[in-house]
Amino acid sequence: MTVLDTRVRPSSTRTPRIRHYGMCAPDHFTVEYAINPWMDTTVPVDQAKAQLQWNVLRNTYLSLGHRVDAVTPLAGQPDMVFAANGGLVVGDRAYGARFTFPQRATEGAAYTDWLSSQGIHVTEPSFTNEGEGDFLVLGTMILAGTGFRTCIDAHIEAATVLDRPVVSLELIDEQFYHLDTALAVLDDGNGEGPAEIAYFPGAFSRHSRRTLRDLFPDAIVVSEADALVLGLNSVSDGLHVVVPEQATGFIGQLENADYTPVPVDLSEFLKSGGSVKCCTMERHR
Repeated sequence: MTVLDTRVRPSSTRTPRIRHYGMCAPDHFTVEYAINPWMDTTVPVDQAKAQLQWNVLRNTYLSLGHRVDAVTPLAGQPDMVFAANGGLVVGDRAYGARFTFPQRATEGAAYTDWLSSQGIHVTEPSFTNEGEGDFLVLGTMILAGTGFRTCIDAHIEAATVLDRPVVSLELIDEQFYHLDTALAVLDDGNGEGPAEIAYFPGAFSRHSRRTLRDLFPDAIVVSEADALVLGLNSVSDGLHVVVPEQATGFIGQLENADYTPVPVDLSEFLKSGGSVKCCTMERHR
């Protein structure tokens, strides 16, 4: 039995905020095609283990007091478990997803239908984008990735739809094909204090590294070793950071920065290039 220690350390000065997530069970999860460097169709997925890992992640959120809504998985859509890619939600508006690869095209409409059923007004995108995979929301801006999956035009369209300023960041290493594999929002700045992030510099172009240094001079800079186990594909409520357990160095950095890491094992999903954040769509305020 997995026992989660989510107690706040006495010295913590941080305050968590209750979050609202959407998740899609991995009923049909497998690796049946290769659309990123992590995917190898010759390496089988242990379906029972994947289900267990996903359930632990969901129960972790619930144990922390967060709300988790269920998205119905569709047969023939093995990557639908990666709910973060299904759209970008801010308040009662959403910018829908338009996937790069035809293997995932059906997911866009499925997530649009689900969000609409939740009372969210969804704007259909004109440009290729993969939702929260490449859009990370802060209190005052949206950080947006480009280079592999989401085009710059989508950044402009998202800013218009959601009425938020968007900062474009260029990804240059195909192992980090989505922004959420190379950068984690630790504190979105919606509470007291500035927004805080962690990131792996090697995933970004020189110009984007400078942009990140200028915007977040106190950011946690994560090692390549921790980035390569998708340690940055994490989810934070402002205090607790649900993080892949293999990212041991990053876990230590979080503790030193007064966060409370909550390590989980999502190793089955790493076979498809995903982890904690990939499995989690957040409905942002």
